Amino acid sequence: MSQIDFKQYIEVNAEIRFGKPVIKGTRITVYDVLQWLASGLSHQDILNDFPQLNENHILACLSYAANKERTIKVA
Repeated sequence: MSQIDFKQYIEVNAEIRFGKPVIKGTRITVYDVLQWLASGLSHQDILNDFPQLNENHILACLSYAANKERTIKVA
């Protein structure tokens, strides 16, 4: 199973949410989605609450976080 290409769905723009990574076309940050998942919301709960999102957006947030974790350098 291959990881979704988060670059298709996530953007960083200094003009939107102070440059935090957001889902393209929205002001919803990757952090928001990750926090909702960590709080116990299911993918379907998030999709019901935010109809502008789809499953690929959620998977892109997870992929973004996994990539960030992979590239973190420890001093």
